[in-house]
Amino acid sequence: MSESLTPQRLAEACAEAMFARDTASQTLGMEIVSVAPGQAVMRMRVRDTMVQGHGNCHGGYLFTLADSAFAFACNTYDEATVASGCSIDYLGPAWEGDELTATAEEQSRRGRTGVYDITIRNQHGDAIALFRGRSYKIRGSIRRLEESTAAEGQA
Repeated sequence: MSESLTPQRLAEACAEAMFARDTASQTLGMEIVSVAPGQAVMRMRVRDTMVQGHGNCHGGYLFTLADSAFAFACNTYDEATVASGCSIDYLGPAWEGDELTATAEEQSRRGRTGVYDITIRNQHGDAIALFRGRSYKIRGSIRRLEESTAAEGQA
């Protein structure tokens, strides 16, 4: 890549490119609060359509918020990276109207793999869930995904 960006600006450019294509996160009302190399913070308000039969937020939406923060954190280096596995522990309920913030932090990144921890907190700072994601680097560039995908299809 001929252009030279600071690590912070590269992380921001990757997040911008990914979010533009991420209709899942957009549809759920998620927003990127911040990104930095190996880190991402995302926010989502719990909507009435996210409430399950016990009256609180469905765990699948909590998982999706954490998974999105994980994806943005592990793709801050302009190297296409996907999840190879993850787990979540639910610590407490989230309720309709709660504003949830998922903070993703890189714990390890070596070779093609990485480990990321994500904590979801509500607007009061209460921990709602802990998520650990394992990443795997594949071929391609985040900012040039279309070019990379086309080239891979021809290989």
